[in-house]
Amino acid sequence: MNKVKEIDEVMEYIKDGMTIMIGGFMGVGTPELFIDEMVKRGIKDLTIIGNDTGYPDRGIGKLIMNKQVKKVTTSHIGLNPETGRQMNNKEIVVQLVPQGTLAEQIRCGGAGIGGFLTETGVGTIVEEGKQKIKIEDSEYLLELPLRADIALIRGSIVDKQGNIFYNGATRNFNPLMAAAADLVLVGAEEIVDIGELDPNHVMTPGIFVDYIVGGEK
Repeated sequence: MNKVKEIDEVMEYIKDGMTIMIGGFMGVGTPELFIDEMVKRGIKDLTIIGNDTGYPDRGIGKLIMNKQVKKVTTSHIGLNPETGRQMNNKEIVVQLVPQGTLAEQIRCGGAGIGGFLTETGVGTIVEEGKQKIKIEDSEYLLELPLRADIALIRGSIVDKQGNIFYNGATRNFNPLMAAAADLVLVGAEEIVDIGELDPNHVMTPGIFVDYIVGGEK
């Protein structure tokens, strides 16, 4: 199976109304080539799962600015004032999740784990609507796993089998999301032949990756 595709080929998989995980942290490690195409095509009514909502002109923020997102699950929105404006005007649903909890929810989604217990958020608005479990003298929130229809991730070096190396902080949420979606699309800065990427440098095994698109900058 040839995993290396042109952008137009893989964009056919991204539809209105989907739940999509997008890698990145303040835009670092976010596959901009997919986001730019989603903006261009006007794909709408999306539920986005990501660490943050980027900046107005970068990352997930571009989708927010273009009003293509109906709900976002994220750990913070402060870098993009438009997210807050839309939330206050009830134009978008924002589910704020503590960052570590969000990461673990995604990890559980990829590992097939039914949930986990955490003290984070107990006694705050984070606990609203969630099951609380008492163990000995401590109370915990039961947090459920997160999965998506598609994960859009970015790789620094990707071989043709889909094995990925992430440079520095671009790694962030990408490996977790690559395991927690039904279809995984990778925007690659550099695509190399199988065998060129040192196995010791592989951070996401190719078994998780469905398609690779080059040209990410």
